[in-house]
Amino acid sequence: MATAAEQLARNMNFGSFAKAKDLQNRILFTLFVLFLYRLGTYIPLPGIDPDQFAQLFAAQEGGMLGNMNMFAGGAIERMSIFALNVMPYITASIIIQMMTSSVPSLEKLKKEGESGRKQINQYTRYLTLAFAVVQSFGISMGLSGAAYDSMPQWFFVLTAVTTFTGGTMFLMWMGEQITARGVGNGISLIIFAGIIAEMPRAIFNLFSGSREQGINVVFVLGVAALVIALTVFIVFIERSQRRVLIQYPKRQQAANQAAQGQSSFMPLKLNTSGVIPPIFAIAILMLPLTAVGFMSGNTAEVATDGGVLAWIATNFSPGSWTYIITYGVLVAFFTFFYTSIMFNPEETADNLRKYGGFVPGIRPGRNTAAYFDYVLTRLTTIGAIYLVFVCLMPEVLRRYVPGIPFYIGGTSLLIVVSVTMDTVTQIQSHLIAHQYEGLIKKSRLGGKRKK
Repeated sequence: MATAAEQLARNMNFGSFAKAKDLQNRILFTLFVLFLYRLGTYIPLPGIDPDQFAQLFAAQEGGMLGNMNMFAGGAIERMSIFALNVMPYITASIIIQMMTSSVPSLEKLKKEGESGRKQINQYTRYLTLAFAVVQSFGISMGLSGAAYDSMPQWFFVLTAVTTFTGGTMFLMWMGEQITARGVGNGISLIIFAGIIAEMPRAIFNLFSGSREQGINVVFVLGVAALVIALTVFIVFIERSQRRVLIQYPKRQQAANQAAQGQSSFMPLKLNTSGVIPPIFAIAILMLPLTAVGFMSGNTAEVATDGGVLAWIATNFSPGSWTYIITYGVLVAFFTFFYTSIMFNPEETADNLRKYGGFVPGIRPGRNTAAYFDYVLTRLTTIGAIYLVFVCLMPEVLRRYVPGIPFYIGGTSLLIVVSVTMDTVTQIQSHLIAHQYEGLIKKSRLGGKRKK
């Protein structure tokens, strides 16, 4: 039997959307902010020589630099003010969330509700600023060779650090505004907008290359079939869930009346962590190769010089087995880590016990928490295998079959499909809330008329 919320969702149409003025304003605000983000990716860094940087980018396009360019929406290829994107913020979020689980003071802040969450967010902003300054300084030193000859190095570095840091902080602020005043998932939507904006060009280059460069048509059709199959697979897994039956006992309402016991379901998604693990893994892998690529100019040249930088450049470039294995391990680790943050079995079991709910056949309290932990561990294991498979299969194919663009990889598809589904869910939630408000208003007006 469908719930009331599911029945309302089925009855939603364009007419109900036209009446939801608040939702329309949220969508328009989100589109406006994303337009500003895309506009910023075309504003070049002051003092950079486009011709010299084009040569630098062409030498590293097939490595991590091309992967970073995918998440930045082409901002690195154009070396715009948003070249750092939101990666410093993601790196800071990883560290803060790890510290929240291990540092008692931060763990206490997390339990304080809204005020504690605001304080943790403030710490994340401070750490984002620090990461942005450090990364922008390293990138600026490496880019000083691509600056105009008439500009002093110290002035170019100062200008670039200020510009990159300001661009990252501005993107972080825009993401928070989308989350608060838009349709939600601000940071994910910014990454989504960058990928989806560059994906048509990648598809066009793939098909045009098959005609101009003599690439096998069967190969192109195979890539297209792979993309469609991965999309269907991602949608299926992201919508899959395990429903745990929750029973509520009878309650006394009046002297001789008792309310009938109710039952409901607690939905546990197969992939509770969503797109966070691949994004976190990419953010971690970008750090060493960013330093190698920009501070040493050309990764291919560094690989022949020997030393630590040569080892990193050789073994952590996209396509190498070290990179693929490390990427898979990081994705699996962050899947379990982020799921443990999102769902606490002991806290959930305690809340059920307070409201009289229980899982049939399981005693409330510790036994229920152990049962939730058992079910969640099995689901997370399946979710981790799914994420590792989706993220690594295109990487393995790219190692043996060159020519597959980064934008058609598993990570980019996972982000595009998952963020699209989450955004649609957010819009449906706003529409359902609007319909509930309309029903409440009608019931109040009906009550006044009866009087």
